[in-house]
Amino acid sequence: METNDLIRRAEDLAARCERTSSVTTTAFLTPAERMELQNTPSLRSAAVVYSGGGTECERTCAFFLPFYLTAEELDPSEYISAVHFRSFFGEPGHRDYLGALLALGVRREWVGDIRIRGAEAWVFCLPSVVKTLAELDRAGRYTVRGEEIALADVPEEEVKTETVSFTVQSLRLDAAAAGLFRLSRAAAADLIRAGAVTLNYLPCEKVDAPVRPGDIISIRGHG
Repeated sequence: METNDLIRRAEDLAARCERTSSVTTTAFLTPAERMELQNTPSLRSAAVVYSGGGTECERTCAFFLPFYLTAEELDPSEYISAVHFRSFFGEPGHRDYLGALLALGVRREWVGDIRIRGAEAWVFCLPSVVKTLAELDRAGRYTVRGEEIALADVPEEEVKTETVSFTVQSLRLDAAAAGLFRLSRAAAADLIRAGAVTLNYLPCEKVDAPVRPGDIISIRGHG
């Protein structure tokens, strides 16, 4: 979704939430789209909760909450569903499942994270398409069988991390990217200027952009 369309849609949802005193929600957002909304001044006064249906979800929906509802009281299972797949005679990958789902006419923003462990997969989705997803019988070259399950039955994401220690003279993007990805500072600067680096999921071509604790840096082709 184009940035301006995304922001206008979110502003409309926030206004409707306030007007009707009811929860309003977006479809699934990419991390970059979520960051756009979080950085939008007109939305900073709104009570917004982001959830993808489970822990450590990359794609999340934005929930605008009415005055009487707290973030702890929001139940994502009322707005997000999950389908469990089991494959036979093979292990389809993420691309296999996503391609098969899109071929059903399901739009990408209607589907959240796809978690795969061997012959099993779990797909978060909007309730409106859960029956369509559950009818999927092939993913890539493999036969699969799907069924709707409770969000609580989706296993937690397995997050692998590696600790990297390095010293920089100043917390700026070129220095941090060089240390994180074991590059020379000149090489990191070239990648930044080439548009290959994102800071908190958004493209950043400023080598001296400030970096803060908790920021997420990604370099295309490097991780």
